[in-house]
Amino acid sequence: MQRKSNILSPYVPFKKGIAMLIAIAFLLITAVLMAIMVNMTAQTTKRTADIYLQEQAQLLAKSATEFVLLAISGHNRDVNSCLTKINIVSPTGNFDINTTIRYIGLSSLGGSCSGANSLIDSISTPESNGTILIDTYVTTTALARVTEPVRFHRRTMQKP
Repeated sequence: MQRKSNILSPYVPFKKGIAMLIAIAFLLITAVLMAIMVNMTAQTTKRTADIYLQEQAQLLAKSATEFVLLAISGHNRDVNSCLTKINIVSPTGNFDINTTIRYIGLSSLGGSCSGANSLIDSISTPESNGTILIDTYVTTTALARVTEPVRFHRRTMQKP
């Protein structure tokens, strides 16, 4: 035989309301956690893209420096003036590469550009004559579609 009590019956709707509030609170906590995860994923993706572009800019600067050395070695200083600038656009169009070339001790090497484009002419050691100072600047273009532009500078001293 069951006994029916009327003592707990006024509280039955209240218990159903608590379960609904707990379910809503659980959904809110889950939504906040998901929003935090989406935000962290977006930040990680942006950092990864920035690192990729920075590494690409460094490699392009190294390649441009090697290209400048090749262009200088193939340039006839007796006929033409010395190379002072070379501007390159990367194959993808995402980067502008600008190089500035300065010569150290050209007067001893001869040629039609000696003295005019030389940064320093009076060098006491013959080993330093004919040294080149190359400044390479790599910057992103509008085609790269980045929020923060990437700019990389590389300075190199080389013997042609």
